[in-house]
Amino acid sequence: MLRKAIVIVAIFLLATDLAAQTVENVWNFDADNVGSLPKSFTKEVGEWKVIADPTAPSRPNVLAQLAKNSGSTFNLTLIADTNYKDVDLSVKMKAIAGREDQGGGLIWRAKDAKNYYVARYNPLEDNYRVYKVHKGRRSQLQSADIKHSEGWHSLRVTMEGDHIQCYYDGKKYLDVKDSTFPESGRIGLWTKADAQSHFDDLTVSGK
Repeated sequence: MLRKAIVIVAIFLLATDLAAQTVENVWNFDADNVGSLPKSFTKEVGEWKVIADPTAPSRPNVLAQLAKNSGSTFNLTLIADTNYKDVDLSVKMKAIAGREDQGGGLIWRAKDAKNYYVARYNPLEDNYRVYKVHKGRRSQLQSADIKHSEGWHSLRVTMEGDHIQCYYDGKKYLDVKDSTFPESGRIGLWTKADAQSHFDDLTVSGK
């Protein structure tokens, strides 16, 4: 009986320890001041502001990228106090405007504004792609064609070790391995050029 009790306690302690290593956070921007950047979000590139959107999945607010940059500009904001290696990351996104580019996506394992992974959906191109950005240079890892439809859509990324999987509206489209950034890093949001987009319910868990 004593041995059995010891085993049960050991299993409980192990489960508790594993749970403690996994951290979950959600940002719905509803408690943030309209017109401002949310707390801990960095001002890297672009114009990121909390605005009201009556169509938001969790009303009333969203985080919007409002800049109309051109060419190969990567608009991004990182969350300063995040640090994840193995990660499950998701967001709801709505493409608003953009002639050169539209849509956007998720950043993870970011060292800084020039070194990170990004998975993004582009309605103008009808594709979903995962890239690595190394020293400011973007390299495509994989691409999938997805026909665009209006409104809000969910993007989700999981990465464990060197294994990346990317989902769009709950369906997996991308599955690739890469070891460019093996260490933990910050998460964030991303658009390109003049892509103006709204983001809501950014959720992350991992360690």
